Amino acid sequence: MDERDIRALLENLRAGRVSTAQALDQLRHLPFEDLGFAKIDHHRALRQGYTEVIFGRGKTPQQVAQIVRGMLRVKGSKQNILITRADQKIFAAVRRMSRSARFHPLSGVIAIRRNREITGKGTVLVVSAGTSDIPIAEEALLTAETMGNRVESLYDVGVAGLHRLMKHHAKLTSARVIICVAGMEGALPSVVAGLVAVPVIAVPTSIGYGASFSGVAALLGMLNSCASNVSVVNIDNGFGAACVATVINRL
Repeated sequence: MDERDIRALLENLRAGRVSTAQALDQLRHLPFEDLGFAKIDHHRALRQGYTEVIFGRGKTPQQVAQIVRGMLRVKGSKQNILITRADQKIFAAVRRMSRSARFHPLSGVIAIRRNREITGKGTVLVVSAGTSDIPIAEEALLTAETMGNRVESLYDVGVAGLHRLMKHHAKLTSARVIICVAGMEGALPSVVAGLVAVPVIAVPTSIGYGASFSGVAALLGMLNSCASNVSVVNIDNGFGAACVATVINRL
């Protein structure tokens, strides 16, 4: 539940549209619900502005499904549910909990959209250096979209052909936050940041040949950027970049 859900509940209670017992029932699992193997943080949207996101990798399909069922069970909540790093087996289990679940195989994201309200002030633009970086870029884009942002994408515009990037200068300068995803040497975020006056969140990917060290070269390159508006998240962490972009876009 987020602040809007709590306000609506209190207003319904005051107006007599729900009883005290019904209101208590809706609040019963705040701040968290203990499933034994997991503790669902129902309070997170109230504290941070977006609900707890389920990391699918390392969990069984049944565990993920039980967490989803617990999140869906909160009466009155219209919060979206997001699962990252999922697979087809997890999706099959989640689909039994909600027919509105949608699986995006390229990124491994499962989204249950119950609220399409835009709460971000501007556009979050997701840029990828190469086609091989798109799975991580898509994780960022879908996360940002599910968290209430207006999103756009710009893919395969890396430094091997900068003319591809410059063609979209207007789109770059109109974004409020840019997420820039790149592997290899990780140069693209520095180039993008030098063209715009907004935060650029750099995401190094594990794409590249041997000396890229599975993304370490890109990570170090981004951390050493001479563009002062670049901030960097962990390797392949499109989700984390989208969370930071969401917070910035709501300020």
